[in-house]
Amino acid sequence: MPDRRRHRGAHPEDARLFADDALPRLRRAVGDLCWLLERGYPPRAALDLVGNHSRLTERQRLAVRRCACSDAQRAERLVRTTTPDSMPDAPVWIDGFNVVTSVESALGGGVLLLSRDGALRDMASVHGSYRLVEETHAALIAIAETLERRRVRRCRWLLDTPVSNSGRLKTTLLDLAHERGLAWEVELNRFPDRALECAPEDVIVASADSRIMDRAPHSWQLARETIEGLAGKPWIVDLTGDPSDDE
Repeated sequence: MPDRRRHRGAHPEDARLFADDALPRLRRAVGDLCWLLERGYPPRAALDLVGNHSRLTERQRLAVRRCACSDAQRAERLVRTTTPDSMPDAPVWIDGFNVVTSVESALGGGVLLLSRDGALRDMASVHGSYRLVEETHAALIAIAETLERRRVRRCRWLLDTPVSNSGRLKTTLLDLAHERGLAWEVELNRFPDRALECAPEDVIVASADSRIMDRAPHSWQLARETIEGLAGKPWIVDLTGDPSDDE
């Protein structure tokens, strides 16, 4: 069935799955998963154990997994986290779909997850298929404004070649860069994650992908900074707190 979505918004069940009364249970699940990961449990087995114990739906399990990490992973990611102000004139490489879908989700009213490592992650899933939606243009402008505010002079977008409509998004990005006089390169890459993970030491990588954050020399939460600067109030679910604070 073709993808006919016009918005990158919330799932029909999200209002119930992430309601205020569900958050204490989700926060406890994140804490339990972090505890298991810290002790070397395999991530999939640990998530199954926590999800079954807390009676979580598949979508809630996805949220818990995206918010959790071991203490060692969190510490290492935070050490690598930076901003362009800390590395003036450093080129920025952007994990294209990762950043764009998060800002689209924020504009479309979708759930955003504040994770233990400081990243803001969406619940969208590309998995080989992407469609430009009504929020795409506004999302790209918001990202461009963040880059301009940070005085990023050299910017390289990486898009997954196998993902449908990657070529259309590339054209849209280049058109916007031309309109605003921005020095953007847009690369269609079959293995963009690998390129981002192996970026040179003088490059800042903009991505909330946990694997990339574990390997890239420097990471920047471009999506989070852009979303926090949007007008209105995005739907941010904070699963990092102590569940006892909800009692």
